[in-house]
Amino acid sequence: MVEKTVTLTDKSTGKSVELPVKDGVLGPSAVDITTLYAQTGMFTFDPGFVSTASCNSAITFIDGDEGILLYRGYPIEQLAEKASFLEVAYLLLYGDLPDQAQLDNFKGLISRHTMINETLKTFFDGFRYDAHPMAIMVGVVGSLSAFYHDSLDIHNPRHREISAHRLIAKMPTIAAACFKHNVGEPFMYPRNDLGYCGNFLHMLFATPCEDYEPDPLAEKALNLLFILHADHEQNASTSTVRLAGSSGANPFACVASGIASLWGPAHGGANEAVLAMLEEIGDVSNIDKYIAKAKDKDDAFRLMGFGHRVYKNYDPRAKIIRQVCHQVLDHLRSTSRHPMFELALRLEEIALQDEYFVERKLYPNVDFYSGIIYRALGIPTNMFTVMFAIARTAGWVSHWMEMIADPQHRISRPRQLYIGEKRRDFVPLNER
Repeated sequence: MVEKTVTLTDKSTGKSVELPVKDGVLGPSAVDITTLYAQTGMFTFDPGFVSTASCNSAITFIDGDEGILLYRGYPIEQLAEKASFLEVAYLLLYGDLPDQAQLDNFKGLISRHTMINETLKTFFDGFRYDAHPMAIMVGVVGSLSAFYHDSLDIHNPRHREISAHRLIAKMPTIAAACFKHNVGEPFMYPRNDLGYCGNFLHMLFATPCEDYEPDPLAEKALNLLFILHADHEQNASTSTVRLAGSSGANPFACVASGIASLWGPAHGGANEAVLAMLEEIGDVSNIDKYIAKAKDKDDAFRLMGFGHRVYKNYDPRAKIIRQVCHQVLDHLRSTSRHPMFELALRLEEIALQDEYFVERKLYPNVDFYSGIIYRALGIPTNMFTVMFAIARTAGWVSHWMEMIADPQHRISRPRQLYIGEKRRDFVPLNER
């Protein structure tokens, strides 16, 4: 088989270099520029890494033009309809869907790791009562490495696996504790007789005063949202986890760094921004005015939840979540529709008929609807990104494990195009 190459020619010198081309199973090929600097003395310049493949990965594939999202080859639509979140977490970690025995064993492993160390509970008292749950989560998850010395050898595959299980299992417990601290209620211990999503709802909303049983539809909606958010290729937070992990940092520190990255409003905080936007618009009658503001380049207002860095078609996750919005709101509200959902639907309808948005392919993304569902489930706005972090942990640990096991793995070291001062000599203070 003839190796594919591309030739780059420096027109100023006439010198040419040949670079190999690597083909993936799906998606664009990649030019291997590993030797570019050695051959030419030049770097590539790619702000935001929008045209750079930073690694090999077999976990998730996205075709933004066609609106396709695959986990280990499985379409997100099929997984959202038929799978449980723990099935998807197993799939991301191990590469294949589990059979019944494997799934039962995996559920057992996760349930045995749901509790957190009692000493860790005292950490929460160090945060102000009104601290943002994401601020607490970054600190608490990062501290886990102080409690689990028995499995911190990242070069030991079994240690990596145990750490992955612990993170997937403990993230809902920590998230619920963040919420309870924020509202001043006692922490609730996990119930291992409940499923992953049901147990989280129990820890979130139960109190010692009375019995609590999770609503089956709320469990179903949460299961769907967790599946849709479980992984999304080399996004900002996943790339952050990989970057931190490339130095040999322990998995808890790596995931804490991913949580910090996820907190940004352009990433995991986007669904909070959607809800704030809908509240600002207020009523269907105001939509035209705000559409005009969004199109005015001199106006700071932006339509949040429309468009995506990768998808240039309708976000496949948004199609799925839109249907569940109807089910949840019809079930949980006394009226058949919720005003905010009606506003969202109308805003979507108008924007998709407007030439400005159509030309720019600004379709609704998953964040457009997820916040509305969380609000309907009684989850406060400051917990939205925390919910995202619970789900995305499955993807983070899968990428971390894949990276550590990759024989080509090396510490990440992006380069730069220096635009500062040239060399200059120090001037004594009295001469400046």
